[in-house]
Amino acid sequence: MRIVIVGGVAGGMSAATRLRRLLEDAEITVYERSGHVSFANCGLPYHVGGVIEERSALLLQTPQSLGARFGLDVRVGHEVVGVDRDRHVLRVRDLASGREEERGYDVLVLSPGAVPVRPPVPGIERALVLRDIEDTDAVVAAVEGARSAVVVGGGYVGLEVAEQLVHRGLQVSLVEAAPQVMAPLDPEMVEPVHTLMRERGLDLRLGTTVTEVGERTVTLDDGTELPADVVLAAVGVRPDSTLARAAGLEVGARGGIVVDEHLRTSDPDVYAVEKRDALDGSATLVALANTANLQGRLVADVIAGMDVSDRPVLGTSVVGVFGLTAAATGWNEKRLRAAGRSYRAIHTHPANHAGYYPGAEGMTLKLLVDPEDDAILGAQGVGGAGVDKRIDVLATAITGGIAAADLAELELAYSPLYGSAKDPVNMLGYIDRNHRDGLVETVQWHELDDRLASGATLLDVRTPGEHTAMPIPGGINIELDQLRDRLDELPEGELVVHCQAGLRGYLAARVLAQHGRDVVNLDGGYLTWAARPDGAAATPSGDDEDRGSPAG
Repeated sequence: MRIVIVGGVAGGMSAATRLRRLLEDAEITVYERSGHVSFANCGLPYHVGGVIEERSALLLQTPQSLGARFGLDVRVGHEVVGVDRDRHVLRVRDLASGREEERGYDVLVLSPGAVPVRPPVPGIERALVLRDIEDTDAVVAAVEGARSAVVVGGGYVGLEVAEQLVHRGLQVSLVEAAPQVMAPLDPEMVEPVHTLMRERGLDLRLGTTVTEVGERTVTLDDGTELPADVVLAAVGVRPDSTLARAAGLEVGARGGIVVDEHLRTSDPDVYAVEKRDALDGSATLVALANTANLQGRLVADVIAGMDVSDRPVLGTSVVGVFGLTAAATGWNEKRLRAAGRSYRAIHTHPANHAGYYPGAEGMTLKLLVDPEDDAILGAQGVGGAGVDKRIDVLATAITGGIAAADLAELELAYSPLYGSAKDPVNMLGYIDRNHRDGLVETVQWHELDDRLASGATLLDVRTPGEHTAMPIPGGINIELDQLRDRLDELPEGELVVHCQAGLRGYLAARVLAQHGRDVVNLDGGYLTWAARPDGAAATPSGDDEDRGSPAG
C-alpha cells in the first residue's frame, strides 16, 4: 500500500508513525513544506523569550531519525501543489530547486494544518507570525536590539508572545479588536487577567484595531501611534484547505475539509481532519496539538482496517500569563446565550488546597450546566496553582457524561498539600445539587442592576468591616451571624443577598426562605461582581473565610 501524508507536524506525523506500527509493509511518504517535522510548535513563544534556551530542544524528530526508527520517507522542503484524484497522482514541488515530480498513491492523508490570518491593512507585510521553526528564527532575530513591539491579537499565542517579549525587556503593546483577550473565557473571568497584564507593564489596547503598520510604528483606529520596532500578527488561524479545494474535495463553511465519522473526505481514498463540537456536533476549529495527535492516530487506525470512529472535541485549553493560569473546556456563557440555550451558571472562589496549610493560592471557577438534564456544558478557571487540575477533571466529567450534581461524589485525591476534603470540583457539585433540589435561586453579576431597578433590596451579610471596605453600592448590611435576630429590620419585597464568595449568602438565603422571604443569592458573591468588565477586578487571594467551609 502506498500511503502519502501531506503535513509533517502533529497530526501528520502521528498518523505516519501509527501507520508504521500497524502496517510494517506499507510504503509511507510524508511531505512537509517547511524545513522541519515533528517540532514542538507549542513551545515556540518560550524560545522567543529565552525560557527554552536551546533551539534544538524544539526539534523532537528529524527526517533521518524518523527514517531510521520507523522506515518513513520524510521529505522536508517539499510542497504538494496538485492532486489528480482520477489517476491517484500528486504533483510535488521541491522548494529548494523548484523542480516538480509526480508521486502515485493508494491512500492520501491531508494534514496541512492551518495558516495564520493577517489583517488586511497597509504595511502588514512587515508583521511577523509564529507558526514554525523558520518563523521563530525570524522573530528571535528581529527582537535582538529591539526596544518596542506590538502584538496584534489577544488569543493564547498572542498572550504568550507578549509575555515573553515583556520578559526580554521590550516595551510591548497588545492590540485586540474584541473587548477582551482569551475568547474562551467569559468577561468576568478574564478581567483579572487584564488587570495582571497591565500591572506587569503590558500596554493592553482592547476594542481597537490596527489601521496601518509603518516602518517603526503601528497606527490604531483611534489615531494612536504605538512604537513598534517589531510587529507580530497573532490574529488567529484558518484551515489550510487550498490543496483540498483545488482537488475538488468538499470543504465546509468554516474552511475545514469535510469528513465523515471515519475521517474520510468526499473521496474515499483521501482522509483528512475536521473537528466536530461535542455539544452540538457542528464543525469547529480547534488548533491544539492534543486533538491533532489523536485524530492523526485515528486516521491511521481506520486506514489499517480497525473499527474506530472520530470523537467530538471540547476545545479544552490552558495558558499561563505572568504566573496566572487560565483554562477552559466546553462552551462559555457568551456562546450559550448567543445560541439561545438555557443554562445555569455557578461561580466559586476556592483555594487550591487546604487553607490551613501554608501557600494556599486562590482561584475562580465557573461551571455552566443544562438546567433540564444537569449536563455539564462548560467550565472555566482562572487563578494560581491547581486550576489546570480542576479543568481537566471537569473536561473528563463532560466526556464521561457525569451530571453536574454527581461531581459532589467524585472521589478525588486529598491531602492538605494538594486539595481540600471537599475539593473545589466537589463543591461545584454540592452547589449544583442545591440548585437542582430547589434550595436556592441565584442571580448573576450581570443581572443584579435589573433586579435592584425592579425594587429588590441588596443585603450584604458579610462583616461590617468587609462591607465598608468592599461595598456593592446600594446595599444594606446585616452580618450573617446576627440575621435571625434582626429579621424585622428587613424591608418588604425581594431580597438579593450577597457575601464575599457565595457561601454565606447561601446560608442567609436558606434562613430567609424558611422565614417566608422572597430571596435570591448573588452567585459568586462580591468577588464575581467586582470582576465585571466595568469594575475593578478582584484577583482571588485564597484567604476568604467562605472558602473551605461546608456546603449544605
